[in-house]
Amino acid sequence: MLSFGVDLITFFHPGFWDLPTEEAVVAHGKADPRAFWDRMLDTLAQSGVRGIELTFSPFGADDLIAAYGSHADAAAQLAARGLAIAGGFFADIAIEPGLGDPHVEARWLERGEALAAHLAGWGAQSMVIGLPMRTSWDAQPPVFADLALMQQAASLANRLGARTLHHGVRLALHTEAHSIFSQPRDIDLLLLLTDPVYVGFCPDSAHILLSGGDPVAIAARHAERIAAAHWKDARGTMPLRTTIDHDIHRAHRPFFTALGTGKVDLPGWAAVLATRTDLEWAILEIDAVADPLRAIRASLAYAGTLASPLATGASV
Repeated sequence: MLSFGVDLITFFHPGFWDLPTEEAVVAHGKADPRAFWDRMLDTLAQSGVRGIELTFSPFGADDLIAAYGSHADAAAQLAARGLAIAGGFFADIAIEPGLGDPHVEARWLERGEALAAHLAGWGAQSMVIGLPMRTSWDAQPPVFADLALMQQAASLANRLGARTLHHGVRLALHTEAHSIFSQPRDIDLLLLLTDPVYVGFCPDSAHILLSGGDPVAIAARHAERIAAAHWKDARGTMPLRTTIDHDIHRAHRPFFTALGTGKVDLPGWAAVLATRTDLEWAILEIDAVADPLRAIRASLAYAGTLASPLATGASV
């Protein structure tokens, strides 16, 4: 039975917290973690979803534990609201430079394994990672996502996947737009270079479309590797000459749209995911909205209209 969860980036909008900036949201989450998590979890419990995908701080595993005092106490708070940890997003590799640096990679491997251990303790079976972002198209000299770079990324993913699997947690590569794992060719190549025993796939329907790919075709082509999936809609493909800088993730947001109002073939997407009967969760990824309760309920309502046995509400 597949259930719907939500990535906690949904709660990153300062409007939900009555705060002026995203930086203030981070500061609030660090300064008063109990109040921060109580409000998020109470809102999620009202929304109808059952699962949570943890993400970057202050929405991460360490923050959740800090809010309630221990791993076990955090589990109790979730259970009291009918919620569960569906998975976690390990963001370090996507946001920190250092691919190919043995010291940086050693730190990523340790942090990633620590997160996998927390996730396993909460009953989650997958951990999603993003890979480094491309440089801008007009960088001088150009930095190519060539075979040598892809082999470095694949080696890191294989080693991290081996560590997470020791905890019963499957590593899944996320198709972040403008990363080295976003174009259809990137996805095919990195999945070819990684060992399927250790490395799975987390297709994100909107990010694939932003990068010019067909989300349904790509998900179908690699269906056997899917360990997690992000359900998201987008208005279309971003321009090839988009500047890739520290604001690239904000630049994505105007292209995202409510589930069922964009150009992703979501009935086709749901049909592909229906072939993976071993998947427990479908993650609704809703970027930073001021009214998460309404947005989550609207996404669940649309999912319930899909011509698929997957989508009949919060769980099916």
